[in-house]
Amino acid sequence: MFYFGIEHEVAFLNNEGKFADFSRTKFADFNQIVERLPTYPSDYPQLRVGDAGIKEKRWYIEGFERFKDSENFIECVPKGIEIRTTINSTIQNAINELSESFRLLCEGASSFGFSPVLVSFNPYYAVFEPQPPLNDYEIKRRQASPEKQTAHIPMLTYGPDLNISVSGLSTEGVIDIGKKLTYYSPYIVPFSYSSPFYQGTLWDGLSVRTFIRTGKRPAVMVFVEKREQLIDSVPSLTKIARIPAEVGRIEFKAFDSCDDWKIYAGLLALLKGLVLDETLLGRATVPDAEKHQISAKEGFDNEDILAIALQVLQASEIALLNDPDVQLLAPLKVMLQKRETPAHKLIQVFNRVGSIEEALLQSYLSTKV
Repeated sequence: MFYFGIEHEVAFLNNEGKFADFSRTKFADFNQIVERLPTYPSDYPQLRVGDAGIKEKRWYIEGFERFKDSENFIECVPKGIEIRTTINSTIQNAINELSESFRLLCEGASSFGFSPVLVSFNPYYAVFEPQPPLNDYEIKRRQASPEKQTAHIPMLTYGPDLNISVSGLSTEGVIDIGKKLTYYSPYIVPFSYSSPFYQGTLWDGLSVRTFIRTGKRPAVMVFVEKREQLIDSVPSLTKIARIPAEVGRIEFKAFDSCDDWKIYAGLLALLKGLVLDETLLGRATVPDAEKHQISAKEGFDNEDILAIALQVLQASEIALLNDPDVQLLAPLKVMLQKRETPAHKLIQVFNRVGSIEEALLQSYLSTKV
């Protein structure tokens, strides 16, 4: 039995048509949107609320949490709003829930002048520096894990966690799948590429997010039950589950954000096929940063990336042969055939309109209210 979930980060333009990042947006600006959105009591305990109390709904403000001189949370510097689905037994149910949550978010955001836009790396800022600088407690807190040490990177990035789990799989089996997905990550992430902008102009590539992020940050995270099941690695491959519903969850974290839910459906089907596949032998505990950077620059125009992406897609398709979800792979097959990624469309629009903001406003057209 498979289970699926999606965590999707949404960036916005504000009512002045400017990119609504940490430089010009306060927590309260986004919180007024979240406050109007509904709460579903049946979501819990499968959704984690967290210590700061920000994650109380299917929508919450994603950002950099600040603390006083103890565990007392005092502020969250915002970068956008994340949507998370509940745990679903089918890919289509997860997609349907994401679609409805996105619709409600759009309605709420528009009433305050915010428009959702597809971007996976901040198009203007290359660094995020907390202001005021971190205090002694915050500095000590950041040493707790490799991910906390690189917590400034996600303030610039927008991307999904695609979650998949299989009932009855051993801890060793789940970790092996995590290693497998980590190994094949640079070959499958181009299906999602959507960050071709950097420091106010076009970047020489397709995914700034992948180029900067993956390697310093994990491609995959596997949630285990006990501390002795953790694997020591930088970045981490394993993490202790924070709630029982997380035990055995595999989070694929290296994809860029998508504005076409059919691509998310295809990517979840691809991951499902890779879980079932027994022919692909590549394994890695940490992502290959150099290979991800080549992938980020060239995508499917790189012959090695193209060849192994085709091999992986075919292996997943064969593993799903008698499964209706095999049909969900169709958009990925088209991209491979054309050697195109979603970033190509953003680049084409930018070249036509000459403005990052205008190009971003052309995203989500099929999903906006």
